Amino acid sequence: MALTTFKPNTPSNRYKQWPSFEEITTSEPQKSLTVALRKSGGRNNTGRITCRHIGGGHKRRYRMIDFKRSRHNDPATVVSVEYDPNRSARIALIEYKDGQRSYILAPSAIVVGATVMSGDKALPEVGNALPLRNIPLGTHIHNIEIVPGKGGQIARSAGQVAILSNREANYGLVRLPSGEIRKILAECYATIGQVGNIEHMNVVSGKAGRTRWQGTRPTVRGMCMNPIDHPNGGGEGRSKSGGGRQHLLSPWGHAKGQKTRKKGKSSARLIVQGRKGNKGTK
Repeated sequence: MALTTFKPNTPSNRYKQWPSFEEITTSEPQKSLTVALRKSGGRNNTGRITCRHIGGGHKRRYRMIDFKRSRHNDPATVVSVEYDPNRSARIALIEYKDGQRSYILAPSAIVVGATVMSGDKALPEVGNALPLRNIPLGTHIHNIEIVPGKGGQIARSAGQVAILSNREANYGLVRLPSGEIRKILAECYATIGQVGNIEHMNVVSGKAGRTRWQGTRPTVRGMCMNPIDHPNGGGEGRSKSGGGRQHLLSPWGHAKGQKTRKKGKSSARLIVQGRKGNKGTK
């Protein structure tokens, strides 16, 4: 995927870099594979705001993605590559011989007319889903299951890729995009290749309006608020030593720099090497 630049005839166009969408083959989704998506405005079921700076944005319909790839040893043909407003990756519409259609994450370099398959008999080719025990070492993979049969949960966003580096007993050792090396059961499925839309990380919106189109409202620093609104609010001027700013808190507790992973989490034993090069946390 390439990025499109614009003539600097307005301030927003000067640094703007938007996707070229050259890999997109259709603008209309498969209506039967979409469901209505209601906006929450950042509020929970009681009406309280639980996540700030959420609201507005363009209407969307959710595309139901087949993360499980549970139809095994049955080839399907790629019908189209589409834009999904709910994720950074592109999605591909595939059709089986009996006419059934479903969406999958579109790997990089996937094209219309390509054949993809899931199951033990599938070859380790781009777009095919196989159990880790059947994937050659050193292969690039994405959409990796953690629990067999639950569906892919790891490496699903644009440009993400993991590497199957080794095997130990009933586990495969997978180097995740964060650098962490984790044991995953060899029965878990993963899809071959790298998730498409690789240049997504280099996109520059160019103006605040595009962020509002995506449903994100402005984020206000707690330091700029009043004491009643935020623990960091208040004070005469922007004092770093007083005025409430010395306690780096959010309205719900410590937020800046504090580790949020639970100590003694059961899955920590599966972490061979942490993302910072250290051993997994216990």
